[in-house]
Amino acid sequence: METNQGIIVLHKEMDWLQKVIDQVICSYLLQDGHEKHWMDIPLPEIDDDNAFYQKLKEWNLNQYERLCLALIIAPQIKPEILDIFFSKNAMYDRGFTEFGGVINKSHSGFIPTGQTFCFLITAVNPELRIEVLNVLSSSNILSKEQVLIQETTESNMPVLNTILSLNERWLHYFITGNLPRLEHSVSFPAQQISTNMNWSDLVLENHVMEQVMEINAWLNYGTTLMTEWGLENKIKPGYRTLFYGPPGTGKTLTATLLGKSTNREVYRVDLSMIVSKYIGETEKNLSKIFDVAQHKDWILFFDEADALFGKRTASSSSNDRHANQQTGYLLQRIEDFPGVVILASNLKENMDEAFSRRFQSMIHFTMPSPEERILLWKNAFSGKCKLDSDIDIENIAEQFELTGGAIINVLRYCALTAIQKNETEIGYNDLLEGIRREFKKENRTLGVTRMN
Repeated sequence: METNQGIIVLHKEMDWLQKVIDQVICSYLLQDGHEKHWMDIPLPEIDDDNAFYQKLKEWNLNQYERLCLALIIAPQIKPEILDIFFSKNAMYDRGFTEFGGVINKSHSGFIPTGQTFCFLITAVNPELRIEVLNVLSSSNILSKEQVLIQETTESNMPVLNTILSLNERWLHYFITGNLPRLEHSVSFPAQQISTNMNWSDLVLENHVMEQVMEINAWLNYGTTLMTEWGLENKIKPGYRTLFYGPPGTGKTLTATLLGKSTNREVYRVDLSMIVSKYIGETEKNLSKIFDVAQHKDWILFFDEADALFGKRTASSSSNDRHANQQTGYLLQRIEDFPGVVILASNLKENMDEAFSRRFQSMIHFTMPSPEERILLWKNAFSGKCKLDSDIDIENIAEQFELTGGAIINVLRYCALTAIQKNETEIGYNDLLEGIRREFKKENRTLGVTRMN
């Protein structure tokens, strides 16, 4: 039977953690051997090609960070190691407050908190509390990489009462060597978007493309300008831009192409999942996105941004004030973000003027002209699915005002129709029906019977 090296390596870490916990408690309670110190217990050597050790090398974790990582792995791999923290204080006939931890109704074991980690580090060295705060800081590599998850139990609790847990993605990685993609969820309301298309598939007016290429230039040379050219003393870091115009005119495609051409991941932020009725929840969820995006150098894309960045209401109620507070927080995070943020809106007029002034560029994605529509039609039907040679593409482009997104929808309809007929060539009737369907979405009528 093949041995899972990931599990073996993690169990070595658990054996080390077990020895550390035993020694700290021994030293704290002045038991036999209390004069020894947990820092003298040798760490498992990083001499394996295993995924876990690869990350330890890459992150260059110190002894305290590695202890924290082992502590949050324990409930997943060897929870019985932490059972010693259930010990009772004989003087008060209750658990030791300094051990921290919580018990969950669905898990019979001990779940560590910041206080548990603090106890291990500071039990005999109170001056090391600063090391605890450094490890639990949002700027620490464990938080930046979303390895360490800190959850508050209730408001107004001590800072170190936060539950410490291991992100499931990283547990999967440490065991298998494969890191799953970040899942779109309420706690992480963003999703990666990408495209198989290229710049040649994007049809825009020349002046619009020039503005897009300015963003591309910033992505390629922004760091050089800020550091080597010394512009960090004169301008704010990052680049903020607004894409506005009708749906289907290429706003999302442009964002994904900017990421593709500069080897950056693009994440679309789900504004509908951001707004929370609980004050502080919105800020916490957004903070996760911005912190990870900054560390990973993502491009952030806010679609339908006027839903949250629109003109703010007068603070006539607590709901209005809360909404404005959330918007203000988001504006500040965007302004301070050192990467590229793209906001997309159908109408520029919907955006708050106070926010509009903070953009480096505002790019209007217009309805494509007849000449641009010819290119869009040719690009769409340039593969296996082709238009009948009798169909006059120039005539189609002249008659029917459609966006690039709508033309792709026509392609999808025509291709599905053709494949059911075991054909690859599209006749004018099927093309006409595809166009009619797109017009119907906007309550428009076709107004023609022939197109060729």
